[in-house]
Amino acid sequence: MKKQNLNRNGYKSYKNKKKSKSFKVSTIIVFILSLACIITACILIFFWIYNNNKSEKIAEEITKITPIEEVKDNNNTELINPPEVNSQNDYWDFVKLPLINVDFSELLKRNSDTVGWINVNNTNINYPVVQTNNNDDYLHKAFDGSKNQAGWIFADYRNDMKNFDKNTIIYGHSRLNKTMFGSLFNVLNESWYSNKYNQIIRFSTPTENTMWQVFSVYKINLESYYLQVDFDNDSQYLEFLNTLKSRSKYNFNVSLNENDKIITLSTCSDAAGTGRIVLHAKLIKKETRN
Repeated sequence: MKKQNLNRNGYKSYKNKKKSKSFKVSTIIVFILSLACIITACILIFFWIYNNNKSEKIAEEITKITPIEEVKDNNNTELINPPEVNSQNDYWDFVKLPLINVDFSELLKRNSDTVGWINVNNTNINYPVVQTNNNDDYLHKAFDGSKNQAGWIFADYRNDMKNFDKNTIIYGHSRLNKTMFGSLFNVLNESWYSNKYNQIIRFSTPTENTMWQVFSVYKINLESYYLQVDFDNDSQYLEFLNTLKSRSKYNFNVSLNENDKIITLSTCSDAAGTGRIVLHAKLIKKETRN
């Protein structure tokens, strides 16, 4: 009996030691995995800050070397698809505002992909716009061509940036430090959209200076409908415009018809990329550059 008890006790002791060893191994594995996660997170944070700082410096340098001036209307100024003269429409107030004229000479020397400069009131959106033959390059590189996860502001490769299509689309990352299109979130705030003089976009290109009147702002799940650039007929296009207008968080009281051309700004609404913040505006004034 004593021998049997010893064997049982010995077995229990062995079993306890095995559990203890297994527990230690599990603890070490958990520690290593946790440490790896912390190191990875630190690396990601480091590069996030590094990319942000780098893109901010590039933007600051660009601003310093790029003359931008507000210009009065002249013989080259044209009102686009105006409503009735006596109508109560903000259009008539907006077209009195000055366009911006950007000197692209130095920008084009530094990056031949430059196609314009966009400015949105009461946001940080005041950047040169680039375009290449795809919609991927400037998701991961800055204006100077360097690799940068902050990317840059770029036009859809399908768009004609000289004549403008029915729907001209501009993209940018939504950065937490409000660079690129990070401040596009502002357009969903009542303090932004209820301010009448926020409701225009000024876009200068090497051939034209243009002004666009905002008619829709909204947040939506990931989709491609609002990114159409080609339409079979006027009826389809008008249906498209009315759909975009109906989505708006705010009624801008803007009239639309099949002769309008629009500009679309789009950015991610979350880190996972499952939603979008979108702004649409229609062309109301342009000026051919000398």
